[in-house]
Amino acid sequence: MAQIQTLAADGRKAADFDDAFRARLRDLLVWRRDVRCFRRVPLPAGSSERVAAYARLKLAGLDDAPSQLAVFTDGSTAQGHGLGRHTMPEMIEYSGVTAVHTIWLAARAEGIGVGWVSILEPAAITAILDVPSNWKFIAYLCLGFPQAEDDVPDLERKGWEQRAPLPVVLRR
Repeated sequence: MAQIQTLAADGRKAADFDDAFRARLRDLLVWRRDVRCFRRVPLPAGSSERVAAYARLKLAGLDDAPSQLAVFTDGSTAQGHGLGRHTMPEMIEYSGVTAVHTIWLAARAEGIGVGWVSILEPAAITAILDVPSNWKFIAYLCLGFPQAEDDVPDLERKGWEQRAPLPVVLRR
């Protein structure tokens, strides 16, 4: 398949993502799986977060994952001068979710698994972690090296769900 050459708005050559890059990106997306079983091997320095008060809840992954990360958004920030949030205030939460996805892909590229803990009470997390009350809880992530590598989702492996075929979203 031929490479697509595009120009940036100022006439400079834009980023050139060839077929090999797109294939590797697709591989990365396939391997982006929710991880629930972690090896207790510490992640490299600088990746741990404050979780002592929260660890006693004993949810899947929390006991074994060596690092955990809570993600919040701050709707009152002056950053960006509120552009976009006046007409679509939910955009800040969408940006938070996009940041989670980016973290997930970057972690996976390093062989680190991510599990999104989704059965939490946002108000309790906000109180336990002692963050400002105007912050909105977006995600609680467990990070660590997976016990096993698998490109099949955990729910599918355990017979709870069946994989739907990938839709074609871009044709050339």
